[in-house]
Amino acid sequence: MSKRDYYEVLGVPKDADDQVLKKAFRKLALQFHPDRNPGDTAAEAKFKEVSEAYDVLSDGQKRAAYDRFGHEGMRGAGFNPGFGGAEDIFSHFSDIFSDLFGGGGGGMGGGRGRGGPRVRRGADLEYVLRLDFMDAIRGTEQDIEFPRHVSCQPCTGSGAKAGTGKKTCGTCRGTGQVVQQQLFIHIRTACPACGGQGQVIEQPCPACEGKGRNRESQKLSVTIPAGVDSGMQLRLGGKGDEGDPGAPAGDLYVTLRVREHEFFKRDGYDVYCTVPMTYAQACLGSDIEIPTVYGTETLSVPRGTPSGKVFNLRGDGIRHVNASNRQGDQKVQVVVQVPKDLSKEEEELLRQLAELQDAKVSDKGFWRDLVDRFSH
Repeated sequence: MSKRDYYEVLGVPKDADDQVLKKAFRKLALQFHPDRNPGDTAAEAKFKEVSEAYDVLSDGQKRAAYDRFGHEGMRGAGFNPGFGGAEDIFSHFSDIFSDLFGGGGGGMGGGRGRGGPRVRRGADLEYVLRLDFMDAIRGTEQDIEFPRHVSCQPCTGSGAKAGTGKKTCGTCRGTGQVVQQQLFIHIRTACPACGGQGQVIEQPCPACEGKGRNRESQKLSVTIPAGVDSGMQLRLGGKGDEGDPGAPAGDLYVTLRVREHEFFKRDGYDVYCTVPMTYAQACLGSDIEIPTVYGTETLSVPRGTPSGKVFNLRGDGIRHVNASNRQGDQKVQVVVQVPKDLSKEEEELLRQLAELQDAKVSDKGFWRDLVDRFSH
């Protein structure tokens, strides 16, 4: 089943700014919120759909990829939009649901099961990777190193000093939730005293200061598919910050920045280049060897080709990142190269040609004429 257009899902125009997007999402999220529609699977599906749409359109890079490639192209560019369920949504948009419902995480569970302690998914991370032009075109593997939060080993992520533990939170009595009433609905929000954990630490672990996590350097080898371009992202699931014990880790988004090439220029999946040719080649025609991003091709230049003419080498451009059987074109502009220095024989031949064509050209000049006289 094909997905609906994200702009249609939120009911906003394609040029909607951040404020318009957020207002539309807040309205629909409240309308289809699971606590307002208990047991309604259709409402739950709508809730996931509007959350996915807002997740993509509120992110500049994701939105640019979606506008350019659509749903299928986004997956090919490394995005995998969507949420596993309401728990994941509440964790991802905790700031918005906190504003909506006045709690820490907001709404149904906010990343915890009903009646159980709140567990927080790890944060997503971003790494900017700079690539050479040819590596982006042909694909490559790159080693990256970045900091991420991992579970503290001495306390195994609990945050409590070895030999100690946690005690039940007196505010929520261990549920991790408090109930607030707004109009005709009751809203469960994360307990402000324990952060939704249901328990509080008696003595913090000195290694992590009670946080349960430490910041460490992580090394990864990233496979870059052929055809990527600046602004595209690769999503590495579970490679972001580790979450609370029992909660999933966040994702790592590798944002690509491609360096410019001294000879080739890119426009989408087409490649542009400028190739010089001599006046004789332009007049009489010639076969010219043309560099491409994958090798070389022979271009047959017909007689009488004007300087600046653009030829199209079909299928010699960049392979589509999400469809390797599709390929752009290479646009070749041929430009007549005018030599700065001429030999005596070349100059004489050109003057003869100018006379045949009745073309007015500059005289040789006094000193050149003087040298010619004494050389005979």
